[in-house]
Amino acid sequence: MQHALFAPEKPAVPDIFAGLNPVQRLAVETLEGPLLVLAGAGTGKTRVLTSRLANILLAGQAEPHQILAVTFTNKAAREMQARVARLIGQPTEGWYLGTFHSLAARILRKHAERVGLKTNFTILDTDDQVRLIKQILEAENVDTKRTPARMVLAVIERWKDRGMGPEKVPAEDAAQNGRFLNFYRIYQDRLKALNACDFGDLLLHNLTLLQNHPDLLQEYQNRFRYVLVDEYQDTNLAQYLWLRLLMLGLDGAARNICCVGDEDQSIYGWRGAEIGNILRFERDFPGARVVRLEENYRSTGHILGAASGLIAHNRDRLGKTLWTASDPGGKIRVQALWDGESEARFVGDEIESLQRKGMGLSSIAVLVRAGFQTREFEERFLSIGLPYRVVGGPRFYERQEIRDALAYLRLIAVPEDDLAFERVINLPRRGVGTASLQIIHQRARADRVPLVEALRRILGESGFPPRLRTALQGFMMHYDRWRGQIGQMSHADLAETVLEESGYAAMWQAQKTPDAAGRLENLKELINAMSEFDTLQGFLEHISLVMEAHEDESAEKASLMTLHAAKGLEFDVVFLPGWEEEIFPSRRTLEENGVRGLEEERRLAYVGLTRARKKAVISHAANRFVHGSWTHAVPSRFVDELPSEHIEKDVEPGLFNARPRGGAFGRGALDSPVSSFGDFHHPPRPRVTLEGKARRVEEKEPVRHYRHGARVFHQKFGYGSVTAVDGDKLEIAFEHAGAKKVMAAFVIPAEEAAEDFPA
Repeated sequence: MQHALFAPEKPAVPDIFAGLNPVQRLAVETLEGPLLVLAGAGTGKTRVLTSRLANILLAGQAEPHQILAVTFTNKAAREMQARVARLIGQPTEGWYLGTFHSLAARILRKHAERVGLKTNFTILDTDDQVRLIKQILEAENVDTKRTPARMVLAVIERWKDRGMGPEKVPAEDAAQNGRFLNFYRIYQDRLKALNACDFGDLLLHNLTLLQNHPDLLQEYQNRFRYVLVDEYQDTNLAQYLWLRLLMLGLDGAARNICCVGDEDQSIYGWRGAEIGNILRFERDFPGARVVRLEENYRSTGHILGAASGLIAHNRDRLGKTLWTASDPGGKIRVQALWDGESEARFVGDEIESLQRKGMGLSSIAVLVRAGFQTREFEERFLSIGLPYRVVGGPRFYERQEIRDALAYLRLIAVPEDDLAFERVINLPRRGVGTASLQIIHQRARADRVPLVEALRRILGESGFPPRLRTALQGFMMHYDRWRGQIGQMSHADLAETVLEESGYAAMWQAQKTPDAAGRLENLKELINAMSEFDTLQGFLEHISLVMEAHEDESAEKASLMTLHAAKGLEFDVVFLPGWEEEIFPSRRTLEENGVRGLEEERRLAYVGLTRARKKAVISHAANRFVHGSWTHAVPSRFVDELPSEHIEKDVEPGLFNARPRGGAFGRGALDSPVSSFGDFHHPPRPRVTLEGKARRVEEKEPVRHYRHGARVFHQKFGYGSVTAVDGDKLEIAFEHAGAKKVMAAFVIPAEEAAEDFPA
């Protein structure tokens, strides 16, 4: 027998209470009954969650398999499990930790036969769901152009998020969406026949199991002695019902459930999140205790003061005020600028200034309300050679809808662009399948002509079945008219005509998915971008240069993203542009959701401010170029709601009394009147492009010739030196954007640009 003196030492267990402030410790030590932890931004929520889990295990209150811990991402679940294992000094095997969907799937696998499925059921992804619904619609003789499959899926998902099977859809809903309810019934029957379910079914079937089978309900209520839920403010109704079933005993008494969340960061109402779940926690779980985490460890005092003052205007909240023991820091800067271009230039200059002072680009973020707003910032960053990444989505010109629209424009400008033809010929759908495209390719090779000309010849010989032939004849009729309108109408107007007459814009308008509206906004922003150029060819050449830009993936980069994508992230410096009415708060959100929508927009502003550790800069423009015309922009109501003691306002010099300057690069007056608000009547300065100057110069005098070494200026890429000359094609080493190939007509001598564009 081994003497105790020589027994192996147990690994030291960290003190789980070390470093916790008194309120955090209270949340960790409260183990009995329902508990709501209102965790403000940057208040140590994750540490409280993991420490509480560790305390339950170390105190012997439960075994790992008796704990149900719910997160919103698998990554968060893995990180939580690893942190708890480190805290308790041993692995935590067998417990129920994961997302709502993964945990519901785990339970459903064990009892699938009780809802008419086999245990090896398949979980369909979105593409499979859309394909299945499309089959149903076609079988029901429904026109899928007027009633797209994605629209039907969006309605079904909304019902499932509310915990409603076809039999539970309210009569009022059924009366308004009778056809959709019928599709829902058929869809559910088809899923069962396929031994499949979608993500919404995972929770929906769980609700059926727990509501219809008391033995299973009691089994899981007995199994889970503790339930912990992260990001409770983001739960939908189905998730809420699932938790209530597990956590309310047969006698109505609340069990050991701990929900952690922040009603002030509930920003996902558009995808089914129900803020009421967290607001009524105390009513739902009698005897609940509420602990407020208000000491912030992330941001400075002025940032927190401004954020707290702003969110205090919301009515739907439980109430808390963030504070910090750290330095108050600098006040939030609110910068008023002339227009969107000035705003992008201002942000770019500020970032470069911070970089010169030694701040890493990865510590800086630009947070916009909507994806279409990234375009001007991307172009500015490219022109000055500022490395950046778009977080949560592709760059503006790499987005699907933008590439589709550009393909149409490329084909109109250059009929030989076969790649563009292949991209658009069946977009929107015209019935052109692989076999039809192959026929067009064969004819093109045989006659040695572009695909668009091969199609014309096939149609001239009565090729293709009648229905397809009619669709393609319509396409060619539009195409020829579009080609003929080059030079007859502005290229921005032409682009808008193409998107409408091709049916491409209507395709996105018909889709009721959450991202459809954003795609339409991006298309409108594309037309705005085109208005900066005098010719279609000049715009397409610019796009080619932008798309050509490659950067070192390992290099430091500033982050550019939407406010929604920024949730959970933090940066030393945050820029918040576009704080104007109709942009932020979003006009569409206000029109669709009224006061409820306004409060969610305000929460989004709060989230944006609290991403900043050291510095936050808000900006708004006096003018915006929207849908092809200038309009005066009104500062967001959120700017006025910021407490004056925490902000300092800065206005671009001469913003409200300046007159347009003359000169080649000056800004002339608009030809058309501008809508005005209040006493502001000064017309905004229209964007004058270098391409426009080059074209006008060319009309009066020959295009300049440049020698090797000549200093030149390009409006998008800035200053540079000519390194090679091939006729009117130049190779230029730009100071910030690197080596580029450009036409001589698109640059001017550096000395001519110096007055308007200081180096």
